[in-house]
Amino acid sequence: MKKNQILAGVAGLAFVSTLSFTSAALADDDKLEQLKSQGFARVAIANEPPYTAVSADGKVSGAGPDVARAIFKKLGVPDIVASVSEYGAMIPGIQARRFDAVTAGLFMKPERCGAVAYSEPILCDAEGFLVKKGNPKGFKAYKDIAKDSSATVGVPGGGLQEKMALAAGVPRDRVIVAPDAQGGLKMLQDGRIDLYALPMLSLNDLKKKAADETIEVVAPVADAPVGCDGTAFNKADTALRDAYDVELAKMKKSGEFAKIIEPYGFSADVAMSTSREKLCAAN
Repeated sequence: MKKNQILAGVAGLAFVSTLSFTSAALADDDKLEQLKSQGFARVAIANEPPYTAVSADGKVSGAGPDVARAIFKKLGVPDIVASVSEYGAMIPGIQARRFDAVTAGLFMKPERCGAVAYSEPILCDAEGFLVKKGNPKGFKAYKDIAKDSSATVGVPGGGLQEKMALAAGVPRDRVIVAPDAQGGLKMLQDGRIDLYALPMLSLNDLKKKAADETIEVVAPVADAPVGCDGTAFNKADTALRDAYDVELAKMKKSGEFAKIIEPYGFSADVAMSTSREKLCAAN
């Protein structure tokens, strides 16, 4: 009797486990159908041109959202609805299902790859510093900031630049979080920081729009890697991510991908020269 009860119990556990696995798989497969039904995907952006941008009338553009919009349309999801978010809040937002995807220059790193399901690479860029004209303190690397006991660096909150500055030995009290790119620019102009760190293309766009000849961009940063982002999804939505990757691959092959991102200054060849596997394994 006891043996039969044990066997029944094991069978029951196996049945429950199978049901759980099946439910998870179905939930994954149902995500795309859910997005098709609601007619849009909720995406997180950072309002950091040329990666992402929001105009005065609320229209969302930038290389990341433009790629995402094109792919979602091919998947049967007519549009995207964007929310501006700090980088540090993007992954928690995906995990809490506040967003369906992140398309915001959220560069792939091993710890991020463990937290979200990335697409294949989309936007690649080198890191840069925005400094006063002539780069008076000679900043070429994060380690230069660490060595200068009075130097302060502005960074986006929760972004890669904040982590690189701290990892290079810049003390926490000399790493100043800026609310956004415009805020970082203003802090530099007002002398509240010695430099502002962002990807090179973002800084070039910021300087161009500011039309300020008293500042310049130093790039690439010597001790910072070239990085690439991808569209990030909830870990449970790998079927949606895989479908997204299929359309992304078609666009890369046809040239449509290059037509979308290259007017923003990004290189399609660089994005196609690497892979999610390589970027997620990089230190």
